[in-house]
Amino acid sequence: MGLFSKSIKTLDDLFVHTLQDIYYAEQQIAKNLPTMVQKATDPQLKQGLQKHLTETQNQIRRLEQVFQMHGQPAKGTTCAAMDGILDEASDILGVANDNDVKDAAIISAAQAVEHYEITRYGTLIAFARELGRQDCAAVLQQTLDEEYATDKRLTELAESRVNRKAA
Repeated sequence: MGLFSKSIKTLDDLFVHTLQDIYYAEQQIAKNLPTMVQKATDPQLKQGLQKHLTETQNQIRRLEQVFQMHGQPAKGTTCAAMDGILDEASDILGVANDNDVKDAAIISAAQAVEHYEITRYGTLIAFARELGRQDCAAVLQQTLDEEYATDKRLTELAESRVNRKAA
């Protein structure tokens, strides 16, 4: 069965597995964001990452709410994709010597994380709706909206100042 802990036979099974995937991913993000905050030198970037850490903690609670609403225990399953994204970010931050370049690298890594989350939450919302779980979809939509907003703020920060300083 590879990475999957149990057979996925139905859309409901896939929904639960995807919830477990993003639950693990959000926990890994919450663990890694403090390092990004510490390494960031741009004050707006630091502030934005700190804000997103708080949002991420709230997103974890929302996922726990969705698990409960769906009658499932809140547990994660290893997300190789998020582990890879975070490992790559760590590697790049470890070798970026210039602070301005490091800030650009942090934004790049953070956007890779955001884009993964956006795909997962969009998929979960579609699954929830198909399963007749508008209640779950509504909770997940709150998080998807936050992920889009974070990605937009990161783009604006990169394009308005950070990338220019790194160049």
